[in-house]
Amino acid sequence: MPQFQTTQNWASQVRGFALDANDISFEAARDMLTAASLVEQSGLVGSGTALDTDQRDLLAQQLVEAAHQLASVAAAIAPDQRLAWAMQMRETVFSTNTTESFTATFQWLRWESALARLALAWASTSAYATDVLFDDRLVRSKVDCLMVLEGFQRDPLVQALANHWGAQAVLLPQLEVIGSNETTPSEIQLHKALDAQDEAQRAAACVLRHIEAGRVPVALAATDRALTRRIRAMLATQDVAVKDENGWKLSTTRAASHIMVTLSACAWNASSDSILDWLKNSSFATATQIQTLEKELRRAGITRWQAWGQAALAAAESAEATDAHRAAQATAVLIDTLRVPLQKPRTLAAWLFALRATLQASGQWACLQDDLAGEKVLTVLHLNEGSEQAYLDLPQAQRRLSLAEFKDWVDMAMESSSFVPLYPPGSKEAQVVIVPMSQLLARPFAAAVLPGCDEVRFNPSPDLPGLWSAAERTGLGLTTRDEQDAATRFAWLCALQTPVCDVLWRQTESTGEPLLASALVQSLALTLGLPQPISTAAEPRPVRQLEAVPTPKPMPTGDKLPIKRLSSSAFGKLRTCPYQFFALQQLGLQENDELEDELGKRDFGLWLHAVLSHFHESLKNEMNKGVAGDLIHKSAMLNIASKAVTQSMNLPSDAFLPWAATWPKVRDGYLNWLSTHEAAGWQFDASEVSKRMPLGRSGDLTLIGRIDRIDRAADGSLMVLDYKTEGTAITSSRLKEPLEDTQLAFYGALVEADSLRAGYINIGEAGTKPFEQTDIVDNRDALIAGILDDMQRIGDGAALPALGEGTACDYCAARGLCRKDFWSDAA
Repeated sequence: MPQFQTTQNWASQVRGFALDANDISFEAARDMLTAASLVEQSGLVGSGTALDTDQRDLLAQQLVEAAHQLASVAAAIAPDQRLAWAMQMRETVFSTNTTESFTATFQWLRWESALARLALAWASTSAYATDVLFDDRLVRSKVDCLMVLEGFQRDPLVQALANHWGAQAVLLPQLEVIGSNETTPSEIQLHKALDAQDEAQRAAACVLRHIEAGRVPVALAATDRALTRRIRAMLATQDVAVKDENGWKLSTTRAASHIMVTLSACAWNASSDSILDWLKNSSFATATQIQTLEKELRRAGITRWQAWGQAALAAAESAEATDAHRAAQATAVLIDTLRVPLQKPRTLAAWLFALRATLQASGQWACLQDDLAGEKVLTVLHLNEGSEQAYLDLPQAQRRLSLAEFKDWVDMAMESSSFVPLYPPGSKEAQVVIVPMSQLLARPFAAAVLPGCDEVRFNPSPDLPGLWSAAERTGLGLTTRDEQDAATRFAWLCALQTPVCDVLWRQTESTGEPLLASALVQSLALTLGLPQPISTAAEPRPVRQLEAVPTPKPMPTGDKLPIKRLSSSAFGKLRTCPYQFFALQQLGLQENDELEDELGKRDFGLWLHAVLSHFHESLKNEMNKGVAGDLIHKSAMLNIASKAVTQSMNLPSDAFLPWAATWPKVRDGYLNWLSTHEAAGWQFDASEVSKRMPLGRSGDLTLIGRIDRIDRAADGSLMVLDYKTEGTAITSSRLKEPLEDTQLAFYGALVEADSLRAGYINIGEAGTKPFEQTDIVDNRDALIAGILDDMQRIGDGAALPALGEGTACDYCAARGLCRKDFWSDAA
């Protein structure tokens, strides 16, 4: 009886195979360790520095790629002839390499030449599982004849075995049949989509159309991974039975994210967001504990977990520590009991053991075991009980790795592996089979849908990977560009033999860059006699008539939500957009700030406010002691204040560095203005002053606010000042319409003074400039009257519509509630 085998299956049936320490395993995680060891032994890099480590890892990646490509050729050489072949390649192929004088000028070219020779040595000295097929004593006694079914691409091992068997081997050249002019497809439809989403929808519609017509199974070509997964998701909503033979990268699975989020959270410099992400993907902390911790982290604005310990300690020593803070601190202690043990360098086997223990303690282990992709992750990373023994005695795995190096190893291992979901046994016959276009050969599909046939994703002659030149590829027997081009064209012709075939491509990328159809599609259009530009087939998606339902503008009332306290920012929301005031103030729908490590201009403004408050309070204290400070003295005090505030706010030095670089100019500009201001008779009185002012006859409404700074003149008159770090043009525009800008007038209402002045102090790298608002007392009185009128109208049930415009809506947290983007003109 004939047996249908691949070379790997055939070899495994003849005899088992065990890897030696330095053999190529085709398992990227193991081969990377061997490659790094070979790079170090070859002397390509030094030892002991971070730069050497980075260079070693980069060269090791290049070496693995080159060795894996050469291994396909080396495995086709009989084991007893392999070293002679390598010597011949070294003399013939690499003898024409770049000259020493040229490579000495370009370090990378020298590295490439050395890596090529190292890859050849590694591939030629490795043993392969298929070596047993050259052992006539074991093979020929069980097989009488070898028949080779050729595929789209030349396989060096198959050709070598056919030559080795001589007259007892028969070649079946299917490519000649596919390439002949006698086979023509019966029906081809070309679909030109607008973008990726349109292409996915059209492809899914084509598949559904074939299923409805009874043309099953349908072959869905996996040309682009992201596009294929999008199409599959659409088909899943229609309960289509899909068998995926292509799969996707293991690193993109949910199971892989469990591993990576754990390692990210265990880093010594982990962000607060990464810790919260880990907690929400594990089960060792309750939902209440996570919510309490997240609330405290966001309230304190702590972006780096390392700073939480300092903040927690300071708060715990305070008499005002809340129960929520104490609960968050207890959760933090629990977290660190799992994190800290994973921060010490260790060997790879020890890392795998420690990671398994952490996953089990965090409750993530059970999730991985219950998931098919999780089982593949555990297998690839050797995390199952006892699997770490594979690296326990491996010489190249004895180097101690840091957490960052181990994380890179894990990422590389999962990125180089694929997950192919199993089609459930006993399920109905698959209606759609997702398969690479190169695997459509000799498979009886009733229809084929070929998405992603644009010039980028379906380029018939792409750049080949690896460090080999065209001459080296030819000499070594690797696949050349011409051979790759021919294989792609044969696969394309084979796909077109399907009785019904849909070809799709998109016209634009997500970046807006225009795209053309693949050269093969354009050639097909000319063959079919289609006009240029290529005309497309009819719309495959069914047309549905939907009745228009206009979205009305919201008109809420706030009379049942009495306003007891009103701040300047809250009243500003009311003036900007009544609906914004209703949603954010009366309903209290405040959004949580992101725990971003990157500091923005707002963070710099908060820091500057705190620095100036610290500086002026210290300066006032010295002046009360009779100490008069000159410009140099004040500059030193400002620097001291800046360092103290930076430390108290737990600002990361690297993230704050851009703002720290501008600080000298900001400091000097402010001191120059301060000298002029004090010369005019004004002296600092108080900063960050919290004020409350009852309003109205009944006093039910209280104005509240925190004033940046209050200065006092010799005659007792006061000046209210507010710091701004925005552009001077923006600050100047605030004063053009005094009754529109309510901030200074609101602060004036908090100060009981008949003689009052107010203004903004614009502080920036270009200098400090004052902007005074005239007639502040009249503006204050008008503002109070306006507040009382607005509060009365809200209490009477007046509508609070969404009236915001321009920038007020661009950054509004309530925009998704008012649905402004979906209003109908008829509503």
